[in-house]
Amino acid sequence: MSTPHRERAGQAGIGVLDADLSARHLLSRGQAVCAVAVPAVIAVALAAHLAFGWGPSPLWWCQAAVALATAVYLVVLGFKTVVVLGAWEAPVIDLDEADLHRLSAETLPAYTVLVPLYREAAVLPSLLERLASLDYPAESLQILLLIEADDDETRAALPELSAPFEVVLVPPSAPRTKPKACNIGLARARGEFVVVYDAEDRPAPDQLRKAVLAFRALPGRVVCVQAELQYWNPWTNWLTRCFAAEYATHFSLMLRGLDRHRLPIPLGGTSNHFRTDALLALGGWDPYNVTEDADLGIRIARRGWDVRMMVSVTEEEANSRLGNWIRQRSRWIKGYLQTWLVHTRHPVLLWRQLGTKQTLAFHLTMGLSTLTTLVNPFFWGLTLLYLCTGTRYVQALFPPLSLYCGAAAMVIGNSLMIYCMMAGCLERGLFPAVRAMLTVPLYWALMSVAAYKALWQLARPDRRHFWELTEHGLVEGEEDLRPALR
Repeated sequence: MSTPHRERAGQAGIGVLDADLSARHLLSRGQAVCAVAVPAVIAVALAAHLAFGWGPSPLWWCQAAVALATAVYLVVLGFKTVVVLGAWEAPVIDLDEADLHRLSAETLPAYTVLVPLYREAAVLPSLLERLASLDYPAESLQILLLIEADDDETRAALPELSAPFEVVLVPPSAPRTKPKACNIGLARARGEFVVVYDAEDRPAPDQLRKAVLAFRALPGRVVCVQAELQYWNPWTNWLTRCFAAEYATHFSLMLRGLDRHRLPIPLGGTSNHFRTDALLALGGWDPYNVTEDADLGIRIARRGWDVRMMVSVTEEEANSRLGNWIRQRSRWIKGYLQTWLVHTRHPVLLWRQLGTKQTLAFHLTMGLSTLTTLVNPFFWGLTLLYLCTGTRYVQALFPPLSLYCGAAAMVIGNSLMIYCMMAGCLERGLFPAVRAMLTVPLYWALMSVAAYKALWQLARPDRRHFWELTEHGLVEGEEDLRPALR
């Protein structure tokens, strides 16, 4: 294979991940200095004003913070709108069914499927059935079930298995995360290509064949193709409707738009297909990052390689219980913050590797969008205060320019985001969910709750790398969502 990622370290296995690209430590020395110095400078300036009348007043600092947050909102909203609008022109990889059938078993390369499992006894039988139905010759397929060595529940539920299934026991050592398990599986991978599936996944049976065709048609710098994810149970309750709509917007519009503009793509946690040698050269996944998928997408971009979106669907189960949803979402947000901090340790190097456009896109996708989720409750509180008391208490915080921009961000921005969610529903055929999007601000409020939980965990060394398990198999007997894309 004539690809630029032949820098794989001989046949020694997984390359060493640079310590500066690992979330093992929260902050670099420079970040720690900035985290202390900036608040200290502001505190000294406030003290100087209060004691001697020197420098900006406390009100000025509050106005500056509001103006800065408002500017971030406007930029993030504008960026997301441009990316979503570009989705309809995205050259997503769509393969001819006839080409799939012309692939003979002899021409198909070896393929490794990694399936990390932890306390998944309830869904194990259906998982094994779905994996066995993959349309790929068994002699070229390797399915590694990655099970924690002390997970007696899952191990006891395992039936007697034969090829292509293999059980790999993951040592019960820190960090106990999905990426650590995937790295152990990657070290045993025999396939030219490798894909990750979660316990509740329902991948399209021909997805591996499509990925092979995609890699053969694409240049060598494309080291990953991402299939689309969607939920098969959007009608369970209001939460699953919003969750399904969010996924539809993210995978059918947002990621396609990033693909269209050749911007860094934060990978989904499943159904990402890799060239194995490239993944090994990257050092595999960061075992300390709880959104190892998004982090890996950024590291791919920093190498000058590409990720492309592929027309193939993997169905998942949407969280139908609030507590389960909060646990999952707080882990995602914690991982996004980890990824942002990791890749901003050397901002000049990041800019040199990605270029201006991709660097801005990275900050807007991974960092600033997440920060707006944390800031949202503050502005909602100011809006509520205004509705209850008028302009008496909030007027001073909003000079005319900030007021007009803030009003535009609130009215036009929220309307645009609701429209994008509705467009995602229409793209996926989730027509009854369109009306539910009128209440999606309540869903955003839940995201802020999860964001503050994530921030609290990130600040605690004992919870920083903690992988909060998502419970699967909560919904049974519901009619499957038939995907618009296959």
